[in-house]
Amino acid sequence: MNVNSFQQRIERINGLSVVITGGTTGIGRATAILLASLGANVLIAGRNEQHLEDTLESVKGEELKGQLNGIIADLATEEGISKLFTEADSQLGRLDVMINNAALAFQGVADGSYTDWEEIVHTNVLGYIACSRMALDRMKENGKGHIVNIGSMSADVREKDSSVYVATKSAIQGFSESFRKEVNELGIKVSLIEPGAVGTDMQPVSVEDQRKNEEKGEMMIAEDIAEAVLYTLIQADRCDVVELKLRPHLQLI
Repeated sequence: MNVNSFQQRIERINGLSVVITGGTTGIGRATAILLASLGANVLIAGRNEQHLEDTLESVKGEELKGQLNGIIADLATEEGISKLFTEADSQLGRLDVMINNAALAFQGVADGSYTDWEEIVHTNVLGYIACSRMALDRMKENGKGHIVNIGSMSADVREKDSSVYVATKSAIQGFSESFRKEVNELGIKVSLIEPGAVGTDMQPVSVEDQRKNEEKGEMMIAEDIAEAVLYTLIQADRCDVVELKLRPHLQLI
């Protein structure tokens, strides 16, 4: 691919209407800012008002080619999901890209209670499924669209003492593979991105330790995953990125 061809593909982002869940921190925030800088009109959703304000404040004064707006919505609930897509219809008019990213960290079955697990499953699994359905309803009218699910290496590694989280990310892996087969004849793409360790607020280590791990090549930064999302979105219509796995250079599992 020559430079001009690559630039033309980057320009495919300009004017796209994008919804990103979990868009106020970490991977979602980095992805939202990157896509808006390239001309996409992006609506993000999060549960924390301060995080949303911080994200929107961080781009004030920046020369974004597109727009970046956000709302507070709890995507573990049907009401929150309905609120998000009502706002998306109002602000965006159409939906080109849906990025399912909102997720909660959790440990194993020995931790928490039924109520805790219910929230995790509703957020990490049902939230993805419901948002995908809402996106599908809108995209099939246009005969095209792209749904990107942010998963986790945990679906493959299945680490000890993380069985509840592993269960949810394994579910997303299976859902993404099957869902793609359901919708690809409608012109809709489905991509699954499964990162390894990323320095975000989901990590059980301090920010200082995260920065050290990033410098040593033992942890990625959120912008690395945002660029992977961009890669999936700029492929030609004939080409699907079905599954993309990323790991820090020194992460061996």
